[in-house]
Amino acid sequence: MSLNLKGLGVAMVTPFKKTGEVDYPALQKLTEHLIQGNTDYLVVQGTTGESTALTSDEKRAVLDFVLEINNKRKPVIIGMGGNNTQNLLESFEKFNFNGVDGILSVTPYYNKPTQEGLYQHYKALNAATPLPIILYNVPGRTGRNMKEETVIALANDCKNIIGIKEASGIFNQIMGIIQVVPESFQVVCGDDAIALPSISIGCVGCISVVGNAFPLEFSKMLHLALENNFREAQDIHYHLLDLIQSLFIESNPSGIKEVLKYMGICDNNLRLPLVPVTDATSKKMYQLLAECPYVKL
Repeated sequence: MSLNLKGLGVAMVTPFKKTGEVDYPALQKLTEHLIQGNTDYLVVQGTTGESTALTSDEKRAVLDFVLEINNKRKPVIIGMGGNNTQNLLESFEKFNFNGVDGILSVTPYYNKPTQEGLYQHYKALNAATPLPIILYNVPGRTGRNMKEETVIALANDCKNIIGIKEASGIFNQIMGIIQVVPESFQVVCGDDAIALPSISIGCVGCISVVGNAFPLEFSKMLHLALENNFREAQDIHYHLLDLIQSLFIESNPSGIKEVLKYMGICDNNLRLPLVPVTDATSKKMYQLLAECPYVKL
């Protein structure tokens, strides 16, 4: 299995119209914005894409649209996870993966499996698809942390599992994984605010939220860090840090959609149970954008 996760992957938002329909002109604008902004690969239908609020037909249509606009310019990864392993295996069997380069699969949520349950879940996924699989550990959302010994076992035992998006924020755990896994296994940061220090300990890049708005700058920061030019990378990091943190004052992706609204890329329309950010948060974001050297309002 081969899929290069080095650099910037963007967890794409799904733009909506006020009527609730997918806003395809805005999605085209966003896709081109990311490609022209030196994004290394696109991630469609992750958490930031509000995948849980879309129907199966809508998910398919959004993916097909991005594939068409992208036209093989960048690798495309599809988010496919769940807490019912059998249903997910059936989805893999039925899904048309033409044009898709990999699968990002979040750990099962809500039912809180043991580490052995997590291992068996991903082992079953590994056997069900020839595509590269990227594990996604985000205990703040799922209620279960996939520990380093589980990740290491999967990295060694499953040839289709080629990396992990690590969003636990636990540096000892991340370092424990990087220190032991095969060299070909790629660890990617899943938290924009700590992307820079994560590269210093061996992560190969970041699957980003803020990259929707600032792909050029965030990509440059990551690649500078990968080239051990941390001084220049720090400048970008600190220019964006306060804005990054403001994105998560309320629910994601309401924060990044508010930024994209101000930048004229898409409106801040979401599907329930998500709602737009409050006026207070919006004003704070606008002020941070006004102070940011990378955007003109």
